[in-house]
Amino acid sequence: MSVNLNALKQYKNVDLRSAVETASPKELISMLVDGALTAMAKAMGAIERKEISARTQQLNKANDIILGLKDFLDHEKGGEIATNLDALYDYMIRTLLHANRTNDAAKVQEVMTLMLQIKSGWNGMQVPAA
Repeated sequence: MSVNLNALKQYKNVDLRSAVETASPKELISMLVDGALTAMAKAMGAIERKEISARTQQLNKANDIILGLKDFLDHEKGGEIATNLDALYDYMIRTLLHANRTNDAAKVQEVMTLMLQIKSGWNGMQVPAA
């Protein structure tokens, strides 16, 4: 059974790697946002189950992804929007750190709500062809 699970994990990793390699920049951002939302949802479950290690792991993962989103910001082309997103990402990171320290599901939910708003805006945005 563990061999099958291992094979499945390897298959998923290959599938993810090929998806990343062929994704457009817009699709990559969408994948990061989805990854952050998934990590936060898992952290919420860990908080409910009082699994401190899993909570910490998932919130750290979400923060790493948000840091990645910050790195994608193009302040030259993005202007005020990039500046505002940079500040929002900073707020999200601080809020998740606080949530992790205090085991606060409401703070995680607050960041998830903000990320869902970003996702909605991002998905509705038209990207010009290269």
